[in-house]
Amino acid sequence: MQISVDGFVAGPNGELDWMTWEHGDKMIEQINQLTDASDTILMGRKMTDGFINYWSSVLENPDSPEFTFAKKMIDVPKVVFTRTMTESPWINTTLAHDLTSDIQKLKQQDGKGIMVYGGGGFVSSLIREDLIDDYYLFVNPTSIAAGLTIFGDTNGYRKLKLVDSTPHDYGVVVNHYQRR
Repeated sequence: MQISVDGFVAGPNGELDWMTWEHGDKMIEQINQLTDASDTILMGRKMTDGFINYWSSVLENPDSPEFTFAKKMIDVPKVVFTRTMTESPWINTTLAHDLTSDIQKLKQQDGKGIMVYGGGGFVSSLIREDLIDDYYLFVNPTSIAAGLTIFGDTNGYRKLKLVDSTPHDYGVVVNHYQRR
């Protein structure tokens, strides 16, 4: 999850213009390692249209530097949590409705890890229900003073254990935490 140094994942109106969009080779390698270690992507419904449309559009240009990653994003099965939809309009995507029991079932399946691509409200719900085992926070070298936080409505504090911290070009630091 991209996060500001003061703990926000989006501005007050959902702005993302504060994020550091430049990625060095080392950071791209880390993102690919995280992605390759998972075989399922979880998302909230609000984010899914933009996510799938963006990566599908990248696939239309085989010369794009993001092409290989875009193929992963489209090919990896996705589970979208929704309260309103009954049928998925998206490729390689299934719908789920019961956050806790559906995620517990997914965790019991054989295979690789499960990656979450948000959005912020969805991630807050996962934190509130104590469903996240590992956090990878991409701390951007920016303070935005106000906005959406993933830890704001999570039923109290969470104790986390720092497993690793990796600084990258352009000032982003990736902190890997596990819940205690």
